[in-house]
Amino acid sequence: MPSKEFRKTSIAFLVLMVASALAWADNKKPSTPAKPSTPAKSTTTHTTTSTTHTTTTAGHTTTTTGHTTTTTTHTTTTGARPGSTMSARPGGGAMAGHPAAGGAVHGAAGRSTTTRTLPGGRTASVTTRANGRVASIHANGMTINHGIHGGRTISSERNGRLIVNNGRRGGFVQRPYFSRGGRTYYARTYVRDGHVYSRAYRGYDYRGYHYYGYVPGRFYHPGFYGWAYHPWVHPIYYGPAAWGWVGAPWYAAYPGWFTPYPVYATAGLWLTDYMIAANLQSAYQAGVEAGREQAEAPPPGQAPPPPPAPGPADATSQQPLSPEVKQAIADEVQAQLAAERTAAAQNNPQPGAPAAPAPAPAPAPAGGQVPDALSPSERVFVVATALDVTTASNQECGLTSGDVLMRLTDSPDANQNVNASVQSSKKGDCAAGQTVTVGVNDLQEMHNHFHEQMDSGMDTLASNSGKNGLPSAPDTGTTAGEVPTPPPDSGAADQLKAQQQQADQTDAQVQQ
Repeated sequence: MPSKEFRKTSIAFLVLMVASALAWADNKKPSTPAKPSTPAKSTTTHTTTSTTHTTTTAGHTTTTTGHTTTTTTHTTTTGARPGSTMSARPGGGAMAGHPAAGGAVHGAAGRSTTTRTLPGGRTASVTTRANGRVASIHANGMTINHGIHGGRTISSERNGRLIVNNGRRGGFVQRPYFSRGGRTYYARTYVRDGHVYSRAYRGYDYRGYHYYGYVPGRFYHPGFYGWAYHPWVHPIYYGPAAWGWVGAPWYAAYPGWFTPYPVYATAGLWLTDYMIAANLQSAYQAGVEAGREQAEAPPPGQAPPPPPAPGPADATSQQPLSPEVKQAIADEVQAQLAAERTAAAQNNPQPGAPAAPAPAPAPAPAGGQVPDALSPSERVFVVATALDVTTASNQECGLTSGDVLMRLTDSPDANQNVNASVQSSKKGDCAAGQTVTVGVNDLQEMHNHFHEQMDSGMDTLASNSGKNGLPSAPDTGTTAGEVPTPPPDSGAADQLKAQQQQADQTDAQVQQ
C-alpha cells in the first residue's frame, strides 16, 4: 500500500498535468478576428468669421454673416480609392454634354469647395486649391475654370447657345444649325486673335451624355487625297526658313523639344510638323496671355505665379517629343487621310460609277453612338487647349497645347472619364509617363481639333501647290461635304466679350 507521502506527491502531479492541459487547450482556441480599421478621416471646415449665428453638426459648420454664407466641408480619407470623391458632373467638362471649359478635375488632393452669397443675392460655388487659389467658380449658369498654369476658361449657355471663352484671345459660340435625317447639326463660330470663321458639328448621344463631332464642309477630289496619302515622287527639303519659323518667339521657347523632319517624303509628314507647330504656337500665346492676366489682376493678398510660358534658355528641363511619339502622331494623320478619302468617295461618287445599293438601316447601338474619342483605332491624342487633370496619386497637374496623351482604357467611368498616359509634355506640365484621368469630352475635343487642323493643313497644301518649295498636287478641286459650312455668327465677338466682362465681375466678387 502506498505511503501517505507518495499519495500526496501523485495528487500534486495530477493537478499540475490537468492545469497544463487546460492552458494548452486555451492557447489553441481561434482568436477573434480584429475588426478592420476604419480609414482615418481628416475634416477641415472653413468658416467666415463675421458671425451672427453658428450651428455645428458632425463637422459641418454653417456660419451666417451680414452678407455672406460660407459652407465648406473638406474631407480626406486615408487609404481611400483615388478619385472616390469625384464630382458627379457629366462629361468631365464644365457643363453636362458640353465641351469642357479647361477640363474638370475630380477628387484632386487638397481642393475644397465653398458656397458664397454674392452681391444681389446670387450664390456661387467656389472650389479652391490647397494653396488657396481659386480653381473654379460656378455662378449664374456660368463656369469659370482657372488653370493650374494660370489663364482662364469660361463656358455658359444662353438661349440655346453655348459660349466658350479660352482667354482674351477668343473662343467660340455654338448654336443649332439644322436637322436632317434625325441628326442635329450645330454651327460653331470661332473668334481667335481677331479672325472669325465657322465650322459645322454634329451632335449625338452616348450613355446619356451629349457629344459633338466635327463635320468637314467640303471634300477634295480623290486624286488629291491619293497624292497626300502616298509617297511623293521626289522628297522635298522644307526647313524652318521655308516654314517662317526663324525668329518666331514660340519657336525659340521650346528648344530641343520639337525637331522638324529634315526632309518630307509624304504630305502626311509635312502635315504632322504643320500641326505640331500650330499647337506650340497656341501653347506659347496662351502662356503669354495667362501671364498677362495674372499680372493685371493677381488674387488679393497673393503674389502672381511666374509666367507659364517657358523661356528659351533651359533646354535641359524640356521633355522632347521623341521620334516614336512623333511617328504615332504621323500615323494618326495617315489614318485621318484614309478616313476622309473614304468619306469623300461615299459622299460624292464618281460620275458614271454605278450607284451603290442603299445600306439597310443599322440598329442604334446600345447606349448611343460611340464617340470618336473612344474608337479602338484611335489611341493617341494631341492636347488642343490648356487642361488640368489628376494623376493616379490624386495630384493635380496641367497639360498645354501640343502635349501628347495615349488613351489606356476604353470604357469610361460614371463621370465619363478614362485613363490616359502622358507620352510627351513640355516644361512645367504633367511629367511624361504619368497616368492621368481625363474626360471623354476633352478627348473628343482633341480629336475634333486634330481633324480641323489637318483640313487647314490640306488647304495650305492645295493653295500652295507647286509654290514655295512644295510639290505640285494633281487635283485640288473640291466637292460638297456632309453639310455646308454655316455662315459665321455676326454677334459672336460681342457675346464672347460680354461673357468675359461678366466673368471679370464674378471673379472680383468672389475674391472680395
